[in-house]
Amino acid sequence: MKNFSLRTKQRIEMVDVTDHVQQIVRESGVKSGVCFVFVPHTTAAVTINEGADNSVRLDIIEKLSQLVPFEANYHHLEGNSDAHIKASLVGSSVTILIENGKLALGTWQRVFFCEFDGPRARQVFVQIVEAKS
Repeated sequence: MKNFSLRTKQRIEMVDVTDHVQQIVRESGVKSGVCFVFVPHTTAAVTINEGADNSVRLDIIEKLSQLVPFEANYHHLEGNSDAHIKASLVGSSVTILIENGKLALGTWQRVFFCEFDGPRARQVFVQIVEAKS
């Protein structure tokens, strides 16, 4: 397993980590297999979505903030209940096929680290499993 660090800059943001993940795949030498990306944080997540138009990220962030507002009648009193809920909704991992040594993403797809309680120093874990013939 490999990992990399990042530092988020805003309370809520989506950071494109595709190139970091692809570099790990390239360094592994695996030509065909599966790449697992996991975020070990309860107030952050990872997802795959469109990366060509930044407004998609803004739409996702805005809609999540409408669905789960920062301030509401939460029981958890640390002031980040919304971040825990958003992270649960988005999820802590994604699975991506590897083909010809590259992530098998669609034309517009990118891998995003989703920060819901930043800014913070964060970790992303990447596990690669080679396909057996």
